[in-house]
Amino acid sequence: MSLKRNTAWNLAGNGLPFLLGVVTIPYLIKQIGVEAFGILTLIWGLIGYFSLFDFGLGRALTQQVASRLVSDDKQNIPHLVKSGLIFTAATGMLGGLLLLILAGPLARQWLNVSPALQNETMQCLLISALGIPLTTIATGLRGVLEAYEDFKVVNFIRIGLGAASFGLPALCVMFIGPSLVWIVVSLVATRVVVLFAHIVLVNQKLTARWWRNHARAGDVKNLLSFGVWMTLTNIIGPLMVTADRFVISATLGAAAVAYYTVPFEALIRVLIIPTAVSVSLFPRMAAQFATDISQARALYYRAIKIVALVLAPICLAIGVGSYWGLSFWLGAAFAQNSWMIVSIMSVGIFLNGIAYIPFATVQANGNAKRTAILHILEFIVYVPLLFMSLRLWGIVGAAIVWTVRVAVDQACLMMLAKKEFDLKK
Repeated sequence: MSLKRNTAWNLAGNGLPFLLGVVTIPYLIKQIGVEAFGILTLIWGLIGYFSLFDFGLGRALTQQVASRLVSDDKQNIPHLVKSGLIFTAATGMLGGLLLLILAGPLARQWLNVSPALQNETMQCLLISALGIPLTTIATGLRGVLEAYEDFKVVNFIRIGLGAASFGLPALCVMFIGPSLVWIVVSLVATRVVVLFAHIVLVNQKLTARWWRNHARAGDVKNLLSFGVWMTLTNIIGPLMVTADRFVISATLGAAAVAYYTVPFEALIRVLIIPTAVSVSLFPRMAAQFATDISQARALYYRAIKIVALVLAPICLAIGVGSYWGLSFWLGAAFAQNSWMIVSIMSVGIFLNGIAYIPFATVQANGNAKRTAILHILEFIVYVPLLFMSLRLWGIVGAAIVWTVRVAVDQACLMMLAKKEFDLKK
């Protein structure tokens, strides 16, 4: 299977939906207001973040199924998959329960939402909790499909989900009215459809009636030996990407979130390029670590070179043209509050994009523990600096600290990846 073709499909799956978002985001801001849209971005972030209650088993399934496909252990893949999915279902329900419990404090206190929107925000959080187990199970199923490198069908689903995430809120506002509750209902309903689509596709990959195989404690243990550390990375890594918006809301108010989050959400879409490469790289690298370390090393350096050459001119253009681009898209008033954030973060996006390759490489060799420890250490330093920078320099300070953090992260991951190859000599 072609790595270039897989990367192209991953690029389409992550990038095409945002083209719809370019149109719908200004419409939503105008119709529901800046604060309500800021809350919607928090809901998007929470659904994605709490889906990490799969405890890393989605990624673990990709790594272990890919390794078994190149060995003589294919007959045990159905047992492995069922064991992993039962666990992801249980942990997904745990994540949903946690959000149900936290919905009240989040809406009424922690997110600093204005009184007029607090009840609606709490209802949205309660509804979002229902989508968490749906998402964790689908994540596990997607991990199986990615192990087979079936990125075409995976990204058809991703395109549909992304289009629904941007398009359905606009349709709800257009036909029902500016209700955050109906917007979130539509987003959760989409997760139901996505789950069933994954089930159908996995059924086509595995042996007939694979779900009748017994779940085995040993399989869960093996998955968790990778997945527990992956979970820490999955919790802390995205938290460092999204925590700033919650800290901004708590420190400066929900309205300020939009001025930071909207350009950040647009800018971070540049990372669909390294994401596409690293997701395609992961199952291939997991197989090559087990069979041909020289090919793995060559693939690693080629991937870094491709990502750096593609991102450099894009990030430079974004940094230089931030004010004009935001003015054209969202108006001069919005640009005045956000252009400096984009310019600063364009540097961080370049460094963060390169970091995707060593990150995927370390984990493909089964060493999620190392990336988890790195992210724990980063988090301990990052959060206090974030609070301090917000109080000193506002949302611009948050952009500076985020960029410094991803620069340190990239350098450390490059060193960890080098150690993986050195150990295989």
